[in-house]
Amino acid sequence: MASRQGGPGGAETPRPGSTERRTASTTAPPGRSRRATTAGSLPPEPRSPRRAVARSPEDPPLRDPGLYALTDHFRKRLEQPGRYVSTRTVTDAIRRGQLRWNRTDGWRFALVEGGIRFVVVVGDTETDSPVVVTGWTEVADREAALEAGRFDPVDVDTIALRAALSEASETAIPDRIRPRAVTRPFVVGGHRLETDPGEPFVRCVECGCRFRSKEAITSRRCRGPSSGR
Repeated sequence: MASRQGGPGGAETPRPGSTERRTASTTAPPGRSRRATTAGSLPPEPRSPRRAVARSPEDPPLRDPGLYALTDHFRKRLEQPGRYVSTRTVTDAIRRGQLRWNRTDGWRFALVEGGIRFVVVVGDTETDSPVVVTGWTEVADREAALEAGRFDPVDVDTIALRAALSEASETAIPDRIRPRAVTRPFVVGGHRLETDPGEPFVRCVECGCRFRSKEAITSRRCRGPSSGR
């Protein structure tokens, strides 16, 4: 069952350099390859009537953010440095983002603001209520992102690097890592990663391991001094 017990407000204003991390995780993982138990919701707004008939996967999702619960999987993303997603960006994407169907994830809302694309994956056919399954950021226009001032250069490089690792998870991408300067560690697969310009790898600040692909990161457990946190 989806509960609606006080999601954070929609007036959160990120600062340059902010990871936009909000809220804490509470319940269980989401649908499709994950279970669809959910908790929390997006900020309240004028309510739409709950749907009276079953919806098929092909039916476009609803554009009322107040109807969506947050899955545990997404709440964990809100907590992780370097994700740059918040309940505010989710609300904006559902209200105003372009709607696209993807064979892997299903329905996506995508909203470009200040050179950054915010992508939100939603579902409402396998759960008791509509849910936000997951979300992420991409760099749509680097120069525009830097000029907008919402994120600093380290943030923009972090967004670009995380996206590059995910786009080709099984492939080593040294040439896409080299241009990036990431001095505030971001989290992938339990590793806290950073890289300096010119380095063809990301480095875990906890265990010291070096990686050139996402698969290498996620297939090796971090055994650094803080890995038990």
